[in-house]
Amino acid sequence: MSEDFDFDKYWLRVFSMCLDDEVDDETKRNILAGSENISSETSRKEVFQWTKKALSKLDTYVDDKTRNAILTGCACQYPRKNLQELKKLYAETNDLVLVHKKMQEYFVSFLDESLELEEKYKTEIIKRDMGMAGKLEGRTIFATKIPKSTFIKDWFEETDSLKKRAIYCHCPRIRDVMDKAENELPMYHCYCGAGFYKGIWEEILQKSVEVEVLETVMNRGEVCKIAIHLPE
Repeated sequence: MSEDFDFDKYWLRVFSMCLDDEVDDETKRNILAGSENISSETSRKEVFQWTKKALSKLDTYVDDKTRNAILTGCACQYPRKNLQELKKLYAETNDLVLVHKKMQEYFVSFLDESLELEEKYKTEIIKRDMGMAGKLEGRTIFATKIPKSTFIKDWFEETDSLKKRAIYCHCPRIRDVMDKAENELPMYHCYCGAGFYKGIWEEILQKSVEVEVLETVMNRGEVCKIAIHLPE
């Protein structure tokens, strides 16, 4: 990724496009008001405050389903090229259990080869069904995000709940202010993160899937947990 890449401006462009699909121009302008000068150079406190106001306005203008769809569309996406073997495997076998097992194998390799975690942390992550594959139950996958990879060890060792949620959070827009008790966002903010899993499984299955945020550190949950409801 280029050093000139500005994540905040990028995210706002995507958010704006997702609003285009669901609201009129005046509503869009009202929701985006105040974001004109936000960039990755803007203080995280200011970004957090703008985000909280924007979410409140969004919640006023649209119903829950529409709101969640807008935020889901803003997600960072797993590289599609890295999903092609799983997509091919599903197309050839129609075996969801087999595909899920293979995905978990990829995730364990990632822990070993890319993160080089100590065995005790790797064991705990697997035991908690953390990671991309999650836990498959019928046609639903329960995925618990791993802590931000840079801070996995710190997260397991930290005892302060506020510091723990800050080092767990994956969102670069607001994670740096999540160690303050007053800095909470509604749980539906994390439909943005849920879209990560939606994109993965829609690419593999080539069908629409639904996601549901079950728990999030945004409002004092211990972890971020997403349910991915797969079609029959």
